[in-house]
Amino acid sequence: MTSGLSLSIDAMGGDHAPDAILAGVDQFAQENPGAHFILHGDQAALDPLLAALPAAKAASEIRHTVDIVPMDAKPSQAMRKKGTSMWNAIASVKAGEAAAVVSAGNTGALMAVAHLQLRTMEGLHRPAITASWPTPKGHCVVLDVGANVDSDPNQLVDFAIMGEAFAKALYGLDRPKIGLLNVGSEDVKGHEDIREAMRLLRLYGASLNLDVHGFVEGNDISMGKTDVVVTDGFTGNIALKTAEGAARLVGAFLKEALTSSPLAMAGALLASSGLKKLKNRMDPSNSNGGVFLGLNGLVIKSHGGTDARGFANAMAVGARLASSSYMTQVADNLLRLSAARAAAQANAAVEPAPIATAEEA
Repeated sequence: MTSGLSLSIDAMGGDHAPDAILAGVDQFAQENPGAHFILHGDQAALDPLLAALPAAKAASEIRHTVDIVPMDAKPSQAMRKKGTSMWNAIASVKAGEAAAVVSAGNTGALMAVAHLQLRTMEGLHRPAITASWPTPKGHCVVLDVGANVDSDPNQLVDFAIMGEAFAKALYGLDRPKIGLLNVGSEDVKGHEDIREAMRLLRLYGASLNLDVHGFVEGNDISMGKTDVVVTDGFTGNIALKTAEGAARLVGAFLKEALTSSPLAMAGALLASSGLKKLKNRMDPSNSNGGVFLGLNGLVIKSHGGTDARGFANAMAVGARLASSSYMTQVADNLLRLSAARAAAQANAAVEPAPIATAEEA
């Protein structure tokens, strides 16, 4: 999968860059021999770290730049400042030197710079950020989780198209089941835009062979009721951070309970293998790697505070998507969606107007 694959790395982006970033590159390099990495950052800072990471050093080349995008920078500032490690990392994908870019940098800045350089795919209203949500069945793809504060019905349909292709490419699902996040599962629930989005999703989904489940509620995400959950970025981002906070709280409660007495500690020792498995499943690092869907190039966003394992997981997401037919699937579905929309508009235009009653006249 990774033989000959080249990934572009923003080595200076993130709360713990460049140390955690390069350690993640080294871990990925050990697990994926044959991959190549273009590291964008300050060579004086990167060289000493690479000296202690032989796998990463052997597979990497450094593109020197001292400029970075601060974690608190505004997107408009990042767009005006060319030559940063983030800018150059994305430029490598645009130039065809790398199959994907991975960055733990400022989310808003990364989206703005990526959008400026790569542009959106033809037929798409806006890009979206996706998250992989752990469920009893595996993972659920949730989008948007932060790229757009609000989204109209047509944009939510676009997200469904991209999310379905993403679930197929990353998790090998033949026909992912799609749900639309709402305050209830009944068709009468929710505001007008969300109900219209469901109407359009069912209308166009029939011609695109989408498996549209219907509305889902917040608790359905973690239970894996559908493979894809579509929502606007405002709601999606709040849901994501709420879930991550809840996972950390449960972890803290569990640790407190298991260290509360000698007897509890003895029980924890006996159950250590099961507890380790639970910890791994609850660790956000194992689901690290949000993807900016809808751009003419693959952009992977790692958590800003990621550790080495989390960054390696984000790189793995980029590698799997780059080795899949994801981009082609999305492009094909967007073309078919455009045709379906045009046909629907044409049908609406030729429909005869209803006959007015005497009272209406």
